[in-house]
Amino acid sequence: MSRAPRTAELTAKKCVPCEGGVPKLTAAEAEAHLAATPGWRLTHDASRIRRDFELPDFRSAIKLFNNVGALAEREGHHPDLHLEGYRKAWIEIHTHAIGGLSENDFILAAKIDAITPAGA
Repeated sequence: MSRAPRTAELTAKKCVPCEGGVPKLTAAEAEAHLAATPGWRLTHDASRIRRDFELPDFRSAIKLFNNVGALAEREGHHPDLHLEGYRKAWIEIHTHAIGGLSENDFILAAKIDAITPAGA
């Protein structure tokens, strides 16, 4: 198995369109990728990654989602955004076309981390 990517390597990449036919990352490969995306964790039997946020207020949560939405549009890779109450948010990412994780998911996670306010 190749070495796990570093955060800077992931943020330097662009998500590649995926219409299927790409192998899913194994649980071990996904676990290795988590080293470059601290704060994210595996969910759904290692087929998704998730990060939880607690924002100061509703406006901050919506601003985060707007920024992530703009990033997702630029990358052509769209996460699932969730808001509970008025300031608890979480983001889940997976590659829908393959029903699991690909490198794209970790690229997007690293880029989300880069635009997330400190302390979120």
